[in-house]
Amino acid sequence: MAVENAEVSLPLPWQGGLWQQFLSQYRDRRLPHALLLSGPHGVGKQQFAEAVIARLLCVTPGEAVCGHCHGCHMLGAGYHPDLLRVSPEEGKRQIRIDPIRAVNAFVAQTAQQGGYRVIVFNPAEAMNVAAANALLKSLEEPGERTQFILLADVPSRLLATIRSRCQHWNLPVPEAGQSQAWLAERLGGTEEAAFWWQVSGGLPLLAAELAAPTARALRQQLHDTFDALVRGAEPVMEASRLDRQSIESILWYGIAWLEDLIRLGLSGDAARVRNPDLLPLFRQAIKNARVRDWFRLLDYAREQRRLLAAGGNPNPQLVLEAWLVRWSALLRS
Repeated sequence: MAVENAEVSLPLPWQGGLWQQFLSQYRDRRLPHALLLSGPHGVGKQQFAEAVIARLLCVTPGEAVCGHCHGCHMLGAGYHPDLLRVSPEEGKRQIRIDPIRAVNAFVAQTAQQGGYRVIVFNPAEAMNVAAANALLKSLEEPGERTQFILLADVPSRLLATIRSRCQHWNLPVPEAGQSQAWLAERLGGTEEAAFWWQVSGGLPLLAAELAAPTARALRQQLHDTFDALVRGAEPVMEASRLDRQSIESILWYGIAWLEDLIRLGLSGDAARVRNPDLLPLFRQAIKNARVRDWFRLLDYAREQRRLLAAGGNPNPQLVLEAWLVRWSALLRS
């Protein structure tokens, strides 16, 4: 009886050039022991990393993975003894030192399948200073057929000593045609694809996330919230309606909308706005406050987001209330 092929991880259509670079270095035995894959969230770093992982752990690879060897089947089943993934613990924002101790022990072992050992950090910039320092020795002396893969949205947040020990591959943002064709297959139409591609700022995987039902519902709820603030609603009460939502997601939307509002306020050109369905809201907001005031609010939102990314643990409800109070104050000034 034939064994069904495991699901094959492949690079995305716009990653062909970088994939050929990987294959060339692999075949010539020039592959660096540590790859830092960077690029904005939604460009496809995870998908590229999964293709690299699958290629390294496949027993009989060709141009891509075979899909039917023991290595492919273990990976497809969700467990491979020579693969170690490192991410923040559930409910945490930082990678602390204990997982790094496990990495160092893993690197010291012999690969159980006789091939590569692969260690993946995602997001790599979540490592705190102690964790990053503890990783340095393994990065310096990894042993044969050991591959580190670090994924980072903002690589500058990594310690310079970590970055210097990696070969840095910055994943390109695909052209509009490639992105929208890929999105149209997943969203069921070219108009949907074009709209969410524009909302995402040209990042196709982010566009697919934003188009998902849960994300659409949050976006609509926030639209209703800010529309209510324009009409004079009480901001603390509006914040209470959002108390179960992710503060990171709320800040992301708020920052994206403020950037749109500022673009419109400075240029007057509606074509430069990424969220065209929100133009009435933006135009009303521009009437009620000066552009420099929106810059101050944007700085506040970015700082709150930076603190969260750095592992801070502010009270989400207080952050949200302060955020909406500032919006409301500008709209009523």
